[in-house]
Amino acid sequence: MADPKGVKTKEAIAVLLNLKKVYEELSAKDYEAEKPPSSISAEDLYCSIEKQGNLVRSLKATNPKSDETKAAISKLLDLKKQYKERTGSEYNPKSAVSSQDQMGWENAELYKQIEKQGNLVRTFKAANPKSEETKVAIAKLLDLKQKYKEMTGMEYKPKNAPVTPNDKELNNDSINYKETLARKIAQQGDLVRSLKAKDAKSEETKNAIKELLRLKKQYMDEFDEEYAVSTASANASIPKNEESQKDDGNKAKTKEIESKKTLASVKVPEMTKQTKLGLDVKKEENIAEWYTQIIMKADMIEYYDVSGCYILRPWSFAIWEIIKKWFDSEIKKLGVCNCYFPMFVSQNALEKEKEHIADFAPEVAWVTRAGNSELNEPIAIRPTSETVMYPSYAKWIQSYRDLPIRLNQWCNVVRWEFKHPTPFLRTREFLWQEGHTAFQTKDEAEKEVFVILDLYAKVYTDLLAIPVTKGRKSEKEKFAGGDFTTTVEAYVPINGRGIQGATSHHLGQNFSKMFDISFEDPETGKKTFAWQNSWGMTTRTIGAMILIHSDNDGLVLPPKVAPIQVIIIPVGITAQMDKKIRQEIITKTKEVMKILQNSNIRTDTDLRENYSPGWKFNHWELKGVPIRLEIGPKDIEKSQVTCVIRYNRQKSVIPIDNLSAKCSELLDEIHTNMYMNAEKIRDKHLKITKHWSEFKELLDQKCLILAAFCGFSHCEDNIKKDSSNDECNEAGAPAMGAKTLCIPLEQPSEQLPMQCIHPKCKEQPKFYALFGRSY
Repeated sequence: MADPKGVKTKEAIAVLLNLKKVYEELSAKDYEAEKPPSSISAEDLYCSIEKQGNLVRSLKATNPKSDETKAAISKLLDLKKQYKERTGSEYNPKSAVSSQDQMGWENAELYKQIEKQGNLVRTFKAANPKSEETKVAIAKLLDLKQKYKEMTGMEYKPKNAPVTPNDKELNNDSINYKETLARKIAQQGDLVRSLKAKDAKSEETKNAIKELLRLKKQYMDEFDEEYAVSTASANASIPKNEESQKDDGNKAKTKEIESKKTLASVKVPEMTKQTKLGLDVKKEENIAEWYTQIIMKADMIEYYDVSGCYILRPWSFAIWEIIKKWFDSEIKKLGVCNCYFPMFVSQNALEKEKEHIADFAPEVAWVTRAGNSELNEPIAIRPTSETVMYPSYAKWIQSYRDLPIRLNQWCNVVRWEFKHPTPFLRTREFLWQEGHTAFQTKDEAEKEVFVILDLYAKVYTDLLAIPVTKGRKSEKEKFAGGDFTTTVEAYVPINGRGIQGATSHHLGQNFSKMFDISFEDPETGKKTFAWQNSWGMTTRTIGAMILIHSDNDGLVLPPKVAPIQVIIIPVGITAQMDKKIRQEIITKTKEVMKILQNSNIRTDTDLRENYSPGWKFNHWELKGVPIRLEIGPKDIEKSQVTCVIRYNRQKSVIPIDNLSAKCSELLDEIHTNMYMNAEKIRDKHLKITKHWSEFKELLDQKCLILAAFCGFSHCEDNIKKDSSNDECNEAGAPAMGAKTLCIPLEQPSEQLPMQCIHPKCKEQPKFYALFGRSY
């Protein structure tokens, strides 16, 4: 008999203990002798649940309170629990498990086992690569890999996990959901039109309209864009004879395939390479598709594999840098200094001011793990930095002599938006600047709020050529935790929406009391809390610029923010041309570039030989460069250049001797004309009304509306609810209700009516508010 205390026995025990440990890690439960792990498949479990469910229903019909019924219910719940553990999803009586699904789950489970076993092998090797337990672990790993190869027909590869049925279902849902919902709306629109033709006032018609509005609202909530009627859906209601229907059925299938291909290349551009130059959809026909194409084809962004996060390409980042440079120099003139605070926020700090964080709580992203270890306390990624910065302010401010503190940081923030993300307009990570200041007196703080607001207005008017309305936010819309919020609001003509440009908040003493940012008053000797402000502007500025100025040929960049203000293109060069003349054109092109660069005009040349001049013209029009200069043999002979303006296509000839002065003059003219054009369109759609019926009509005419308002949040809720489209004449009509964009600082000269704009409101109006649909 072997020695129970011998070396071999001890080694065997060590191996046994190690194998039990491996079993525990792989199965998440202790090893039990004579009780092998269940090999029941998901398919078998599904069948067992069905049978047990039938038994439970039978027993409930006889005696729902009997012990037998209770035992059957308990067994059913246990089977459902096993099913969830096995498949990763709840049991669904309408979704039977196929053998293919079962195989997918088994492959995924085996893949996880290999990952765990691999980690275990690495741990053993680090301790003792030649030990018996290391050898056993390696043998187990090789066995698992061999089994994986037999089951899947391919070698195991790290970071290449097999797709489970759940993954496929999720992926298909995300791709097809928008298309399916749009199709439902189109079909419901056809039904509404059909019913209206028979009897517009019937109960059936009213119910159909309600359902259509519900679907549109669902579409708006999910994708943050209004449903636009498509040609296909409009044509669907046209009657056809049987013969043409067969023909059109084949065409429809072809069209559907083509539309899916288009969707794949445009909606998920990261999966394909863009090769076609120019836009193939018009702004006025489908603004969402147009916007997606323009930001991709003009090299503004690249899609990333984390939803809602985007790569800012050099062209868009250069625009942000120009805005940043101007604003940074202006705030430094006021005595503001730049700094940087960490992006991570402790849970304690973030939740210290509950009213403030209420606006951001659903969107806060949390870090909960470091490697394989759970953190003792979750750490948030900043949605904004009040709670990050103010504990330090409390340390730094001990006396009135330490005031004012005026800090700004240029950084990124994360807000995990649940609505449909849109580059530059609504993203989960975005760039911004945030200023945080503290003052001794309320007057100082309030004065700064409006100084900063004026700077934000200038970013739009002086750089982006966009007119804005300066105003205060309503109580409902203001920054949570602040005394009041000021804003600049722009107008997007194509869909009649307002867009918030930037905000400047007066926080009062709310945060200083919360974080004890206090000092001894020099006059009273008593403890006094500081008066604070915060203010911010984001890369949404770029989105507003694109929506307001750009056209069906691409971007139209205001000259002040264009990374390249003048592009010079040599023309008239042919393969048969004398090399000397060819070189002369290239040399002159470079000389002209230097002349303009020396005058601080951002200028570049396009000397690429593999593209024609026509292709280059389209390329730089797509990218929105304000001025294009063309230089050919005849231009050199006459010592001139041909000039083409991007925003209005005007063509002229400029003598080279006067080129710098003329280009500078043209750039100023372009900015002024772009601003005046945007202002003219905005003012044309800016209306004052005292009547609720007219209010709703103007809203549907894509107008911004000035109307008397009491200022109460419940009234604003009613205005938004009751101004949503309650009639549906067309499937593509907008359904979103109006909200307050701001209370303009400059009020209309018209006398304020005695009645608030909402017909059911009994409160006295306090001011005119600017209402509209919004981003």
